[in-house]
Amino acid sequence: MFGNLPEKKYYSISEVASYFEVNTSLLRFWEKEFKQINPSIKPSGIRKYTKENIEIISIIYAMLKKDGLTIQGAKKRLNSKDISESENLLILKKLNKVKDELKEIKKNL
Repeated sequence: MFGNLPEKKYYSISEVASYFEVNTSLLRFWEKEFKQINPSIKPSGIRKYTKENIEIISIIYAMLKKDGLTIQGAKKRLNSKDISESENLLILKKLNKVKDELKEIKKNL
């Protein structure tokens, strides 16, 4: 589902930052601004992101970087009951994953 991220249960902040081509400090800032991003943080301070965390970050990234929303605008959209655009983004990503898997199966036939 996530392009160049390997399949595993947890991802480090550097892996996630590299995937989105942003600084780790930006991810930490987004954690403070968006309560929906909640990676588990070990007592040593090491963050572990799940696929669900990355999906939420992907939605936030799209709203801020691609749609041009402000932090407040993105918060409002995420907190509203009408987040159909964000839901559509998730559905589209899942469909693209299925499409890629089907292409791979076809290639191997």
